Amino acid sequence: MRQRASLMSGGCMTEENRYLRQIPLIGEEGCRMLQGSTVFIAGAGGLGSPASLYLASAGVGTLRIADMDSVEESNLNRQILHPESRIGENKALSAKKSIEAVNGNCRVEAFPEKVTDASALRLIGDADLIIDCLDNFEARYVLNRAALRLEKPLLHAAVSGFSGQLTLIIPGKTPCLSCIFPQVTTAESSPALGAACGVVGSLQALEAVRVLTGNPTLAGNLLLYDGSSNTLNSFSVKKSVRCPECGCR
Repeated sequence: MRQRASLMSGGCMTEENRYLRQIPLIGEEGCRMLQGSTVFIAGAGGLGSPASLYLASAGVGTLRIADMDSVEESNLNRQILHPESRIGENKALSAKKSIEAVNGNCRVEAFPEKVTDASALRLIGDADLIIDCLDNFEARYVLNRAALRLEKPLLHAAVSGFSGQLTLIIPGKTPCLSCIFPQVTTAESSPALGAACGVVGSLQALEAVRVLTGNPTLAGNLLLYDGSSNTLNSFSVKKSVRCPECGCR
């Protein structure tokens, strides 16, 4: 019979041993660090769904989630935060319900509004990490500018079809999003398989845990996932001196 883990004064370990299986990986101190962390997630869709659910399950103390859109039937193949019964509801508010059902100890702050240059700093607030789960580069560049101004790490990901990408931006240390992807335009809608969104969103959650617990990260590298062949490749990325956002920093 497995020995019951002792309780910790921070509440990370509960009587139900909620975090017992991850403690050998990140330690009790890692659990405390997650509990004391605040993460801002922009987007509660295909990427935001798995990312937020796994971060809540891992014990992140506060999630701030922004999404102005409402749940539509066409979202249901990949946006697992939202059941059929919530079609027509705002995604951020729906996400709050689902996440709190997964872990009632996770505080969820829902913002049913658009991430813009005018709102980004307020929405991010005191977050320790910014996670890009958006579906267009115009809004991603807004997050990039906010991350540079606040000097907060930005975890970017995107999915199209079977494939996706992931990188961690550390202002002042790594290339910013505009260095890596200058002047990218995104189609209004692109095909996306739910399982591919799940893989990349899960990778985001895993990377976020590493960032928040002080473990090695992807910083300075771009990870590419090809779902058609189930392969992962990582490439180093370089800062651009011509970048309009960070080239002079």
